[in-house]
Amino acid sequence: MKSKPHIAVIGAGAFGGWTALHLLENGARVTLIDAWGPGNSRSSSGGETRVMRGTYGPEQPYTEMAARALKLWAKYERKWKRQFLHRSGVLWMAAGRDDAFERGSVEMLRAAKIKYQELSAVQLRKRWPQINFEGIEWGIFEPECGYLDARVSCAAVAEAFVASGGRYRQASVLAQGLEETPLRSLPLADGSQFTAHSYVFACGPWLGQLFPKAIGSLIKATKQDVFFFGTPAGDTRFHDPNPPVWADHRGKFRYGIPGSDRRGFKIADDTRGPDFDPTNGERIINPETLKDVREYISFRFPALRDAPLIESRVCQYEQTPDSHFIVDRHPANENVWLLGGGSGHGFKHGPAIGEMMAELILRDREPKAIWRLKRFNSKQPLSS
Repeated sequence: MKSKPHIAVIGAGAFGGWTALHLLENGARVTLIDAWGPGNSRSSSGGETRVMRGTYGPEQPYTEMAARALKLWAKYERKWKRQFLHRSGVLWMAAGRDDAFERGSVEMLRAAKIKYQELSAVQLRKRWPQINFEGIEWGIFEPECGYLDARVSCAAVAEAFVASGGRYRQASVLAQGLEETPLRSLPLADGSQFTAHSYVFACGPWLGQLFPKAIGSLIKATKQDVFFFGTPAGDTRFHDPNPPVWADHRGKFRYGIPGSDRRGFKIADDTRGPDFDPTNGERIINPETLKDVREYISFRFPALRDAPLIESRVCQYEQTPDSHFIVDRHPANENVWLLGGGSGHGFKHGPAIGEMMAELILRDREPKAIWRLKRFNSKQPLSS
């Protein structure tokens, strides 16, 4: 009888946790390793919520992947009898002169069969009177999308993985020797070695530190401030399900999530922040960013003009130069897979990424060119 392949997945965030679960469900023997635990506050998958959307602009693979992820989130919600995706809908506000992103998204949504509505300015104002739509000429509304519970779902995936026979180990992997050929074992911080047949490194902002030759500066961690504002007592206009998740490309790209789980009204500026050390960086918000966000709220959500800041978070994006993921084998080690570069939009795709990785690894398939490392060394356009 042929023995099951033993695969180690390093990193229990959205990419790693779902990859470990799908590998296990497809017959592999899997060990999931994480330094601080699934959904921890240092990770790119930590925090409370993430946006689930299919609008991504023209000519990209992510709308189709989001459609698959929507089905998988629903599948595992039914299976585990838990809710992670809150279908409040997602609204994209489009300014008429600068709406190429939204215009280019419509056909992609249609092709992926993600439900959407195109709404006029009049329809927007009538439907959501609590929002000031000045400067907005139309919008895309995705009624079946919304927001995901982030750290909670990471923990749930790890729990389901262990309950199904997977092994979870909280340990820190060291960088020395990881790029030697061949990689036979993982050096751990406690002085021990861990051996498997294959290794998947889904280490978020630490991927470049572990693989300075293959990844290096191709993944950069940037500091991203997130704010939660308190709504007036008894005023439900800014709580789920009354407003949607929203995104506004006018000027800077800002987005927000309606109040949920007693956390307040979430808003963030998607502008890439300064470089950040995810291990030792102090997670203190920038007062200038807070000032800018307050001014924006006063304009776009007038009833929240004097809303108090009740919570804040410093997260990070693990940013690649082109904002596309990295999904590839290590150039020098066929049994090592590198998975990362979520770039602020990866979390929602976790279940679809895990499903894809299980097929790539267990069936010895090749990833799409748009995600492979060689794209950074080529000036030729890559198909998706």
